Amino acid sequence: MTITLHGIPNCDTVKKARTWLLENGHEFAFHDFKKQGLERATVEGWLAQSGWEVLVNRKGTTWRKLDAAQQAAVTDNESALELMLANPSVIKRPVLAGAGPLQVGFTPERYAALFGGAA
Repeated sequence: MTITLHGIPNCDTVKKARTWLLENGHEFAFHDFKKQGLERATVEGWLAQSGWEVLVNRKGTTWRKLDAAQQAAVTDNESALELMLANPSVIKRPVLAGAGPLQVGFTPERYAALFGGAA
């Protein structure tokens, strides 16, 4: 299975994850979901694995820019799915797929544990 790192190239956390993968010799495809978009089926798969509470970044700028009614409307996977498809920047980054369980966010320690290497 191909390892795919989903995110936005100018995101600092995505940059750290990309650097870690490269420095530790792991091949991966990068999917810029702002430029390349997101397939509904892909996001549905992420939601099935991690749930909306993990995937929706409620601390980020995009979330804070939503009005209170939009924020309050996100109560389950279906409402989060529509929000994430309309505003991919609200997704916590990066999302790493194809290397075992779906990984949302990045820490060197978590990637090291996932790939069996040093942090």
